[in-house]
Amino acid sequence: MRVLIVTAVPAERDAVVRGIAATAPEVAELPVPGGVIHRLSPVPPTGRPLTVDVLAAGVGPAAAAAGTAAALTAAAVARTPYDLAVSAGIGGGFTATPPATAAPATTPRTAAAPATTRPGSATTRPGSTTPRLGSVVVADAIVAADLGAETPDGFAAVTDLGFGTVEHLPPAPLVAAVAEATDAVRGTVLTVSTVTGSAERAAELLRRHPHAVAEAMEGFGVAEAAAAQAVPALEVRTVSNAVGPRDRAAWRIGEAMEALTSAFATIAPLLGTWTFDPEGTRQ
Repeated sequence: MRVLIVTAVPAERDAVVRGIAATAPEVAELPVPGGVIHRLSPVPPTGRPLTVDVLAAGVGPAAAAAGTAAALTAAAVARTPYDLAVSAGIGGGFTATPPATAAPATTPRTAAAPATTRPGSATTRPGSTTPRLGSVVVADAIVAADLGAETPDGFAAVTDLGFGTVEHLPPAPLVAAVAEATDAVRGTVLTVSTVTGSAERAAELLRRHPHAVAEAMEGFGVAEAAAAQAVPALEVRTVSNAVGPRDRAAWRIGEAMEALTSAFATIAPLLGTWTFDPEGTRQ
């Protein structure tokens, strides 16, 4: 089993590495196009070989996609392809519902999930509808929330315009297993190029994406690059702040980084028990 974990910044990478290093103290640093991979080989409970490479690819969906694509391609050329790509780091959580008055009265065209609940999503799990600061979030859908166009009727996703995609679905059994092991909230994690800074925009995002539990800037880029090479993707975030008005005094970055370390101390051994078929489901 070979896993590529992609973070935005070195601090997130180091938090992930610290967690995995609990069962793999040896960390090798390997230069790759566009960065340095930190390689660990934790011993999973099954005793099967597991290699985990962690890369800080940069901030935003474009940097994440470029770094992920370069690492996946280099591994494929070396005949050591990855079985899974993971977008990891801290992010904003939809920890409270913004004021209803912030949402516009019109209903713009959108590629958001339908109003009915998705099986296994956070909206169908009592007590798990919203994350708290410092908690773990696992994406059951990775969605590009601002990839599209503004129209007189509101925002239109690229799928509404007749091209592209705005959603990737991680393997559901793996999402469930990781969420259970880490006591995580499951739901849609939105990828944005501009971080939300107002209650109005937070309300609009929730209106278009009612299953959203968090937003970050890299997940869709990682998932898009992985999909191009038929590699399943996963996104794991820990919540450092609430989505909405920017209140730096309320941010809990240190707590979120510690939670990221703890999460991957749990996730790494779990990944060693998985293999994937071409559709990305457990065998």
